[in-house]
Amino acid sequence: MADTQTKTEQDVKNPEEFLANFDWHNYEEGIEKVEDDKLKEFEKLVEENFVDTADEEVVEGEVVHLTDREAIIDINAKSEGVVSLNEFRYNPNLKVGDKVEVLIDVREDRTGQLVLSHRKARTIKAWDRVNAAYDNGEIVNGFVKCRTKGGMIVDVFGIEAFLPGSQIDVKPIRDYDQYVSKTMEFKVVKINHEFKNVVVSHKALIEADIEEQKKEIIGQLEKGQVLEGVVKNITSYGVFIDLGGVDGLIHITDLSWSRINHPSEVVELDQKLNVVILDFDDNKSRIQLGLKQLQKHPWEALSDEIKVGDKVKGKVVVIADYGAFIEVAEGVEGLIHVSEMSWSTHLRSAQDFVSVGDEVEAVVLTLDREERKMSLGIKQLTPDPWTDITSKYPVGSKHEGIVRNFTNFGVFVELEEGIDGLIYISDLSWTKKIKHPSEFVSVGDKLEVEVLELDVDGRKLSLGHKQTTENPWDKYESEFGVGTVHTTEVSEIVDKGATINLNEDIVAFVPSRHLEKEDGKKLKKGETAEFKVIEFNKEFKRVVASHTAIFKEQEEKNMKSANNTNVEKTTLGDLDALAELKEKMDKESK
Repeated sequence: MADTQTKTEQDVKNPEEFLANFDWHNYEEGIEKVEDDKLKEFEKLVEENFVDTADEEVVEGEVVHLTDREAIIDINAKSEGVVSLNEFRYNPNLKVGDKVEVLIDVREDRTGQLVLSHRKARTIKAWDRVNAAYDNGEIVNGFVKCRTKGGMIVDVFGIEAFLPGSQIDVKPIRDYDQYVSKTMEFKVVKINHEFKNVVVSHKALIEADIEEQKKEIIGQLEKGQVLEGVVKNITSYGVFIDLGGVDGLIHITDLSWSRINHPSEVVELDQKLNVVILDFDDNKSRIQLGLKQLQKHPWEALSDEIKVGDKVKGKVVVIADYGAFIEVAEGVEGLIHVSEMSWSTHLRSAQDFVSVGDEVEAVVLTLDREERKMSLGIKQLTPDPWTDITSKYPVGSKHEGIVRNFTNFGVFVELEEGIDGLIYISDLSWTKKIKHPSEFVSVGDKLEVEVLELDVDGRKLSLGHKQTTENPWDKYESEFGVGTVHTTEVSEIVDKGATINLNEDIVAFVPSRHLEKEDGKKLKKGETAEFKVIEFNKEFKRVVASHTAIFKEQEEKNMKSANNTNVEKTTLGDLDALAELKEKMDKESK
């Protein structure tokens, strides 16, 4: 201390020397000056080991601590930085010691904390990495963020990429939500630089493995081979089965020995089952599978006791125009033809008798176990109505029936179930001229009939309707016989003449030449005049009349009368002349 004081005193004594040697740096900075070489060495160490927080480049840091909300990152800066854990949602397995890329977001917040951004750092580097992955075919990790129309949104290196639904797996996806918030491996399959769009695929990664499996499976395929598969898809025509990378189809007809309306009645999605290979094409790309073939054919299990004539019960499974198929045992069907549903000879639709799902009883008519065919009948459960036909419907008996059908020549009338008869058009009415039966009756009408003929062997009945009433032509023969005269009007002008109504039953024909009036003109429609019947045919119901005959007959009478008078006069005159001649001759002779 004394030495220092002595030196200071000495310097003060020599002020010029003191000023020349005074350390102004220490005086101004408060610290001793560091030598230049040591300062440069120190700056070099800082540059190598510490990050400049003013730099906006992406740097790599290490996770040194994790809290519930943040990750503490050491980037070799003056202080450690923080990153929100929300930026690591794609990486839920983040742990202390992991290396992560960050960008300095805020150099110092209000608390003096260094704030980092992992998301921004990833975005900056993302496109370089995505392009490199696409060019090199690299596999990348992606975090499935959410669903979107047609697929999913995946975070890849901080870029939102699109994962189409068809590229999630090789099998159809029914539950997309199961992939949300999962980290999966993907392959970049498309990049649109103009719109900054990236498309990734998970399916592409497993297709290569599946292709190898597929080649191995296809190489071992043989007809009749039984394999285990999983129901991949169900359609209206069949079921697609995944055989381990190879798809096969079970047609709906090969699912069950019984008839089914839809494959979903037999199988369900993702169900495991054994199938048999029925057939495949040359390159084995189309494989036909069977499920029912693994079970014994129902016809082989059909009881040997069933024989023709037995009664069986079953359910209606199919209805066609020609009949109905009845399942009498699982996978065993018999056909009831529509003609075997009723004793009626008028065939109707099978739907008039049964409906799908009905439980019916029937009689076995034919049975061919080799051809696996069976025909059944329902009408055989009731007696044949023709067995006592002669006693129920003898010739001449009268009955009431229902009009069931028309033909051009007559009407079919049903007397009871299975008993039909035909009324010819000529036997419908005594008086009316009918061109078609529909002019006289309608289907469903009740009609009185008389049995005219009965053919038991041919199962035919000839009926008549007009025979149930008295033949009016018997009395008309005297009332409207030949020579009778009737006053009426011309009702219609027809070809070659006209018609007149003599009463409600009789329409007479007047030939054209018989329409001539006394003045030489012809009668017109609506004119009233006298008509004389010149022809009456009861058998053919033909009546012919004439107006001309009325005045012609009178003219003939007048002429005849006049002729008689002339003859009488001539005869008397001739007698007088003869008398005179005789008297003259007598005189001459004398």
